[in-house]
Amino acid sequence: MYAPERQQQILVLAQEHGRVDVPSLAEEFGVTQETIRRDLSSLDRAGLLRRVHGGALPAGGLHLEPGLAERDSTAAAEKERIVRAALELLPTEGSLLLDAGTTISRLAALLPLDSRLTVVTNALPVAARLADHPELTLHLVGGRLRHRTQAAVDAWALRDLADVHADVAVVATNGFSPDGGLTTPDLAEAAVKRAMVAGARRVVLLADSTKYDTRHFARFGSLADVDVLVTDTGLTDQQTAEIENLGPEVIRA
Repeated sequence: MYAPERQQQILVLAQEHGRVDVPSLAEEFGVTQETIRRDLSSLDRAGLLRRVHGGALPAGGLHLEPGLAERDSTAAAEKERIVRAALELLPTEGSLLLDAGTTISRLAALLPLDSRLTVVTNALPVAARLADHPELTLHLVGGRLRHRTQAAVDAWALRDLADVHADVAVVATNGFSPDGGLTTPDLAEAAVKRAMVAGARRVVLLADSTKYDTRHFARFGSLADVDVLVTDTGLTDQQTAEIENLGPEVIRA
């Protein structure tokens, strides 16, 4: 396949999924990651894609939000390592706030069946993973359901969370960077994430490295609000140092 043909197909994939990443494209087209990086740089220079760490977004596509299936399949191996590392940070007893997100849903699936935690979540997939834990106290936050993320948002959700003071909040983000902070495409979802960050003594952020230096429409906090960032080894030493200078401990799984 010639480079122009490959690049045209990369554009189609970016529009369909909201973003593309280098390893997946290299496997898809049977070429090296360096070849894909050159393709993405060419498309970026042409104004057809916007390069971000580890991949690219459609031009003008900062507000695009892929569905749950697409998000869960992106960086799947990295997410699995992230959640296993994050599991070690959770208390054996006490209270836990769990945000919406495919990575956090994976974390919920790993919680032991005999866990005695009190868990508060606004995410239906997370609640479904925990509903059969007999010793766990589960509180499901109410509100308007965002079908794209299956998360409860808006005034009811914020009222519920205003009365919560949890030991640990585990939150997800669509993008993070030292300058841009923590961002997500939807304002209502950002408000719930902000309330979760404010409602816990300790904040653990789960984010794979493809989200580094990606900015979306709605900001819900800064890296200084985070106690621990659990990410993957795709985050470089320099990027890690920049983040740790703002306060969070960084764990690269």
